[in-house]
Amino acid sequence: MSSAVFRLVSSVAVAARPATVAALRSTALPRARAAAVVVPRIAAGATVRAYSSAHDEETFEEFTARYEKEFDNVQDVFELQRNLNNCFAYDLVPSPSVITAALRAARRVNDFPTAVRIFEGIKAKVENNTQYEQYLTELKDLREELGVQLAEELYPPKAK
Repeated sequence: MSSAVFRLVSSVAVAARPATVAALRSTALPRARAAAVVVPRIAAGATVRAYSSAHDEETFEEFTARYEKEFDNVQDVFELQRNLNNCFAYDLVPSPSVITAALRAARRVNDFPTAVRIFEGIKAKVENNTQYEQYLTELKDLREELGVQLAEELYPPKAK
């Protein structure tokens, strides 16, 4: 009995199908249309802002003074890490005075891991190992004063 009901329902659906398809075709959009190219235009008299043109070039001395001040004003770990991220994002290696201010800020907010990471950042930014050694020599007294170890001292490379 159920198969008879199924056949009846399917025959009704097949019979109703052509009318439905015909109704859909009459409301369909045209099939082929040329692609229109939209070109944005600026209204006459409108001004366009060039945001980057308002900024002056910052000298290395201004950069150093700005970040020394930023690190002197750090109050929590978030500010310290944000300032370090911004400082190391530039295409230059920060001066030892900026690194000193950053290390003192890390000590002030009691963040030892970030202090270790500062030296890893310097190692990644310098061009060669000689420059890294010069930074380490320059900052040796501060490292000893603050008790900051290098990642190489904490995790010496394993001998093969």
